[in-house]
Amino acid sequence: MSQRQLFITTALPYANGTFHIGHIMEYIQADIWVRFQRMQGHAVNFVGADDAHGAPIMIAAEKAGKTPEQFVAEIAAGRKPYLDGFLISHDNWYSTHSPENTALAQAIYTDLKAGGLIETRTIEQFFDPQKGMFLPDRFIKGECPNCHAKDQYGDNCEVCGAVYAPTELINPYSALSGAKPELRTSEHFFFKLSDPRAIDFLKTWTTSHGAVQPEVLNKITEWIAPGEDGKPKMGDWDISRDAPYFGIEIPDQPGKYFYVWLDAPVGYLASLKNLFDQGRGQSAGGKALSFDEFMADPATEQYHFIGKDIITFHTLFWPAMLHFSGSKTPNKVFVHGFLTVNNGEKMSKSRGTGLDPLKYLSLGMNPEWLRYYLAAKLSGRNEDLDFNADDFMARVNADLIGKFVNIASRAAGFISKRFDGRLSVIADDGLTLVQKLRAARPGIEALYEQREYGKVVREVMALADLVNAYVDANKPWELAKLEGQNERLHDVCTTCIETFRILAVYLKPILPKLAADVAVFLMVPPETFADVDNPLGAGSHIGEYKHLMTRVDAKQLEALFEPPAQAQPAQAAIENEANAEAFAPGGEALADTITIDDFVKIDLRIAKIVACEAVEGSKKLLRLTLDAGEKNADGTPKLRNVFSGIASAYQPEQLQGKLTVLVANLAPRKMKFGVSEGMVMAASHGDEKANPGIYVLEPTEGAQPGMRVR
Repeated sequence: MSQRQLFITTALPYANGTFHIGHIMEYIQADIWVRFQRMQGHAVNFVGADDAHGAPIMIAAEKAGKTPEQFVAEIAAGRKPYLDGFLISHDNWYSTHSPENTALAQAIYTDLKAGGLIETRTIEQFFDPQKGMFLPDRFIKGECPNCHAKDQYGDNCEVCGAVYAPTELINPYSALSGAKPELRTSEHFFFKLSDPRAIDFLKTWTTSHGAVQPEVLNKITEWIAPGEDGKPKMGDWDISRDAPYFGIEIPDQPGKYFYVWLDAPVGYLASLKNLFDQGRGQSAGGKALSFDEFMADPATEQYHFIGKDIITFHTLFWPAMLHFSGSKTPNKVFVHGFLTVNNGEKMSKSRGTGLDPLKYLSLGMNPEWLRYYLAAKLSGRNEDLDFNADDFMARVNADLIGKFVNIASRAAGFISKRFDGRLSVIADDGLTLVQKLRAARPGIEALYEQREYGKVVREVMALADLVNAYVDANKPWELAKLEGQNERLHDVCTTCIETFRILAVYLKPILPKLAADVAVFLMVPPETFADVDNPLGAGSHIGEYKHLMTRVDAKQLEALFEPPAQAQPAQAAIENEANAEAFAPGGEALADTITIDDFVKIDLRIAKIVACEAVEGSKKLLRLTLDAGEKNADGTPKLRNVFSGIASAYQPEQLQGKLTVLVANLAPRKMKFGVSEGMVMAASHGDEKANPGIYVLEPTEGAQPGMRVR
């Protein structure tokens, strides 16, 4: 097999928060493929980086009282425990905020401009009058013009996948202040993706040599297909942003910056260049190539692992940028789905359905349990995965340990105690079993290459079943008790050790630490797939067996998904959003988590407003007379007096006779105007200046005074 020359990346995480489990899933998927390629003897360059630019970073840094540079540096400093903890083997981890990325992004732009694919236009752009700045796409929200989903971002819809300009949103609003944005003019720079040259290239690239999965190609075809006006639906790409902006300046254009999604994927090249500039880049045949020589070499293969939420940028914008700047285009883009928990439930830390990577590690849970479980569910297709706690425990304990690891434990003790740690010749029936395992190698290699890890696991576990059937048929624990069966015992146990070694090699990309421990136990150097055909041989010495892996404890899983005692502080809310206030429902973060016992302490009752009047001397208060279904000793209705600060929203006559919700067990409060005996429920936005309005809750028809709200 000739040595391949590979450039492999994972998507760049945005540097506004720590890694979440979706990142770890992607990195494990890529890492398994990378380790397989290394075991095949190929020259691999596996790189990643932080996506460190953009208005969200700038806004989050300002909120934290730091410079953007300080902010992203602190995020980057926290990456190592995650990557090391889950055995992720990037050759280089870098940042888009680097001199290499600046130079490469500006060079690509210059080449695109020279090719006639950059156009300047004066556009109308949304401006936040309260913040005094043009709004980035992700800080404008509104109704999707295609599927009419609410609260979608200004560049693409997360529901239907449509790509559009922010000005196409229906009922847009600023996610920073909630204000209605104003349209103002600004000169912007566009990458002409609608140019016939670009469309022809994308049609060719997306359909050539399986560059994308079939299900991804179907979506891409929709985007580049002509609309009713004959033009591609995706349109041209606005690649510039106005100051203030944290990013890379457009050459010779003061106050203009590259949109973060132009320089972000260039970060793949920047990280690779940094690796080669350090002299650590790998080339086929051990050739000493520079970064430029490596990228210009026709033998170089380029692969990207990404999530399905960023398909447009990686399968349309990125290949076109590379092609028309004279650079190599990706051989393939591997797209994966999302990770859900316990039968499709969306992850939520506050509800205890989140899977926090560092918490997983802090509980002493083996990272290879997760690597094995995810591998068992991953395929080469773009499809979602579900983490089910019961299934996780069963697969690890019953399959990984029960079927695989226990093969060694059932034989190693006898080899050590009865035969001085040395193996024997394998008899014919044992050789037949060994040959079956060896014969599976080409198929397993092909499955790894296709990223069909679930099928790999199933195939290896089926082989493990054959080995266990052999063990059960020969019963070494009984052979050890019988006179004259020492040779047969030695033979059976040697067969077990050899088959265990082969299975360990097959699982090595998934379980690298376990495979390394097996190599120490068997006293062999690190093994590759080629070593499957090289048996240990009679007389080979093995080490003393020690437990290779413990079982999952149910208590660990319970602790992993245990909801926090209270809601996370503000920092947790901004891990995946640059500005917590911008995305908080109703303009304010959710309150601390309470238990059901806390909730039942609040007695909410339906009440009828039998009278309402203005309060003399107050511009804010209305006096409400409420019937909450209570009775006096003589059976007459017992009415309550409640003061409510809703005078700015209602005239007294608007409320009289209506039903509302009363906090009935709130302690009476003595006020200047009298005693208030409870509180009526009303809704309002957290930023009352930007979003004025108070809305008294009104139960639907059929509710009666005195009914409890549960």
